[in-house]
This record gives sequence, structure tokens and C-alpha cells, in this order.
Amino acid sequence: MNLSQLEMFNAVAETGSITDAAKRVHRVPSNVTTRIRQLEADLGTELFIRENQRLRLSPAGYNLLEYSHQILQLVEEAKAAVAGKAPKGRLHLGSLESTAAVRIPPLLARYNQTYPNIQLDLVTGPSGTMFDQVLEGELAAAFIDGPILHPAIDGMPVFTEELVLISPTSYTDIQRARDITGHNIYAFRSNCSYRRHFENWFLADHAKPGKIFEMESYHGMLACVIAGAGVAMMPLSLLNTMPGHDQVKIHSLGKEWDHLTTWLIWRRNSMTPQLRVMIELLPEYAHESIEISIR
Repeated sequence: MNLSQLEMFNAVAETGSITDAAKRVHRVPSNVTTRIRQLEADLGTELFIRENQRLRLSPAGYNLLEYSHQILQLVEEAKAAVAGKAPKGRLHLGSLESTAAVRIPPLLARYNQTYPNIQLDLVTGPSGTMFDQVLEGELAAAFIDGPILHPAIDGMPVFTEELVLISPTSYTDIQRARDITGHNIYAFRSNCSYRRHFENWFLADHAKPGKIFEMESYHGMLACVIAGAGVAMMPLSLLNTMPGHDQVKIHSLGKEWDHLTTWLIWRRNSMTPQLRVMIELLPEYAHESIEISIR
């Protein structure tokens, strides 16, 4: 087993395709196929389950992938340390839309200024989707709603968000979920942790919302509420930055429901130099004192 084989193995694991992996590592597909077969022969086990034209990791392949990431990352760190170079490469980062809009822009600006040789790719999405992408290795890390308890994931709390209910200005004060039983609500898709939080708020009060309209943006939610079509829940920090925020009425969700913590998560034992230096910058931008523990 050598580094070249591990690089090809990682590429196939992440793309699910010999052809796509060959493009990534700048080899011909037949060479990648041969090297993967050699690696499987050396280890005495199949690393992939072959289905038609796609490959997916076998249980043994998942085990190797974790070690492979660690080995290749250590090699890159060693090269940089010996050469005395600042980190370079690419960081694939995910974030909740609200976190990307309000919380992390100063952090990302500082990161880009301090480490200009690192290419930062930022995508936004719901917590459930990004959690899966971190787990599968598609993202190096992501800012999602926490806390996170998973044997393959490490993470740290970073921001505390105050969540509020917004309604048309014509509504009377909303004290509890039963006050708006049957009212339409606007939320992200079902794999959004904020939406689950909103639905659980209703459930805990033995109340039930009316029709749930799935939206793609907070701006869309706000526009529907302003128009009088229903209610929505969103972070107060984001609401205050949006045009039209003064055209809705703001209500508290109550002591047990009005705060959630945003975490930065990454796959356990998959800390990259690019992610490590971002984490080192985080305490300056987090709203609460955070303890950094990097494994």
C-alpha cells in the first residue's frame, strides 16, 4: 500500500466513478482500476461494492477511508512544515444560510486575507443535508445546528442564535403555539433543523400548524408573512438585517425554545491544515467563549 494507491482510492470513494476519479488524479481509467485492484489484493478484501457503472464503499472501504484521509493529511502537513510554507489547497465548507449571511462573513474575510493560498468553497443548505455531506467526505466541515452526537463526527459550539416567531402586524400577541393552531407556516425543507424545531414547538404544546409551505429562502418567508399569508420562524440576527423586517410583528417562542446553538462539525480524525487554521481564528469571532479541541 502506497500513497499513490491511497490518493486513487480516495478519489474513487469520493466520486463513485473510476472515470471521474481518473480525471481528478490525472491518470487513465485503466491505471486507476489496476491500482485499486492491487490495493484490494494487498489488503485481502474488497473495498468497493460494484453496481453497474457506479462504485460504493464496502464496510472495509469505509474503515480504510478514515485512515487514508489521516495519512494523506499528515503527509501534506509534514511537507508544509518542512518547507516552512503557509497552508494551501482547498477548503470545502458548508453553512446554514443564516450563519453564512450574518455570523461568518468577518471570519471568512479574515481567513482569506490571512491564508490567500487556500481556496475556500462555501455552500449553504439545511443541517441534515450538510451533516450527511460531512459524513460522506463531500464537505470538510460545516456550520449546522447542534448539539451533534455521532461517533464519526467531531465538533464545537460556536454561535448561539435567538429564534423568534414573526407574524403579520395585524396579529395579536402570540403567547404559545395553541394561539396559532391551524395557521399556515413558512419553513425550509423537512431536513432543516430549524423547521424540526418549529414543528416540535407546536407538538410540545399539543398544537398543530396549518399547511406548511416549503420555501428556499428567508427573504421568501418574510415576504409571505408581510403579505399576511401566515407565520414563520427565523433567527433574530438575520431578521434585523433584512429589508422589511419592520413590517412584521415579532413574538418570543418562550424560554425553552428561543435559542439554538450553531456548531462547526467535521469528520472525526479528518482534520485538514486548511480547517485547522480556520478553527484557530474562530474564538475571535464567536459570541461566546469556546474551547478548541482538535483531534
